[in-house]
Amino acid sequence: MKVVRAFFIPLERKYMRTLAAETPTQVGKTITLQGWVATKRDHGKLTFIDLRDRSGIVQCVGFGKMGELSVESVVQIEGLVKARPEKLVNKNLETGTVEVDVQSYTILNKAKELPIQVEGDGLDINEESRLRYRYLDLRRARMQKIMRMRSKFIRAIREAFYEKDFVEVETPMLTKATKEGARDFLVPSRFQPGKFYALPQSPQQYKQLLMTSGIERYFQIARCMRDEDLRADRGFEFTQLDMEMSFVEQQDVMQITEEIMKTAVKAVGGKLKDETFPVIEYKVALEKYGSDKFDLRTKEEKKEGVLAFAWVVNFPFFKKVDTKDMAEVRDGKSGWTFTHNPFSTPIAEHIKWHLAGEHTGEIITAQYDLVCNGFEAGGGSIRAYQPEVLKATMRTMGYSDAEIQDSIGHMLEAFEVGTPPHGGIALGIDRLVMLLAQETSLKEAIAFPMTSTGRTAVMDAPAVMKEEQLRELGLQIREKKKK
Repeated sequence: MKVVRAFFIPLERKYMRTLAAETPTQVGKTITLQGWVATKRDHGKLTFIDLRDRSGIVQCVGFGKMGELSVESVVQIEGLVKARPEKLVNKNLETGTVEVDVQSYTILNKAKELPIQVEGDGLDINEESRLRYRYLDLRRARMQKIMRMRSKFIRAIREAFYEKDFVEVETPMLTKATKEGARDFLVPSRFQPGKFYALPQSPQQYKQLLMTSGIERYFQIARCMRDEDLRADRGFEFTQLDMEMSFVEQQDVMQITEEIMKTAVKAVGGKLKDETFPVIEYKVALEKYGSDKFDLRTKEEKKEGVLAFAWVVNFPFFKKVDTKDMAEVRDGKSGWTFTHNPFSTPIAEHIKWHLAGEHTGEIITAQYDLVCNGFEAGGGSIRAYQPEVLKATMRTMGYSDAEIQDSIGHMLEAFEVGTPPHGGIALGIDRLVMLLAQETSLKEAIAFPMTSTGRTAVMDAPAVMKEEQLRELGLQIREKKKK
């Protein structure tokens, strides 16, 4: 038998790249930089270039006008790092003690005239243009800072959960329509014509089923979709921190949530008003602040970007249906609908009322909301884990036994084979990053957000589908009849 030997020859790079932020430590050395031309200033015989990469900006000085170079072109520069004279040091720049004497340069990709400028904060540019050219908008120092902070924030969250013996589990994106208070995005099935998947409003049902499975401690950085009206603090799709725990009471979930939040906020340099989050009853919040989403900060704390977290507890389980809200009308067939989550359980003292269908408007749920700076940062509850309790919730909303079985029969079945008491919470990552960055719109905390008209950034969606695609799915577009 002939033996064939494989020889692996390591590839050697001709150029070893130096980052802009590293240049102060490279004085006297010839280095290679790669990045974007942030600014270009011609001064006769000398041309000054601010080169930008992921680490920052460094000034490069070349002879001649270097006319081929345009702003935002991608270039490679070879040059000698020199210390600036003391009187020429730029104290506003981290690399302001040095400059790079350009010996040669290569244009890797020349930029044409930009449709939007990338200097400044970009807030003076209309939203449609900023999001149409989001890849340019994201080059801004402000946006780079936010994206990096978001990444660091999520990393800190993950590490904190791992330290507490949580298991990260990914739940399906193609699932079934759920009763969660918003409209579902539907996906037609090609293999089963006439049937549809629903994109998840949350991993709610799956995470409860994970408690049945014995995972006990679950978390996920979950992508969720809800077909609801767009606002500054809400979009079609969003990212949430999803968590669930078995054999816990309300205080246990709240305590772990506090610990995770404090760790993650401090990891990105955020400031907290209180180390222990205040707990306020729902009725008290309405009486004292006029809302259950209040802001506890002083004027000075608002200027400093302080985060003021607080818990709101003891919510009513049900409320009268708002006849103008189609989602509530759909779910609250009896005239009653849930205030937060249909999978919650009433507090222990009110379970008898719930099972008997009595005192509906007086039933308090084991729901707890985390608010921050006037926004709802997240919401959670101790869950219904006994079949009769969940059935009672659906019956209160006017669902027949057949409808209950069709909607949540799989959960009722799971609850009959040994599901432990459990509870959890979901926190809005986008909203938390928005608050940490002291922004006023979710769009500033998301790389590629929807426009206010519900169109995707950069790509032109939603889009018209080709006739053959619709036929394959068994779909036909019909014009809506005029009234």
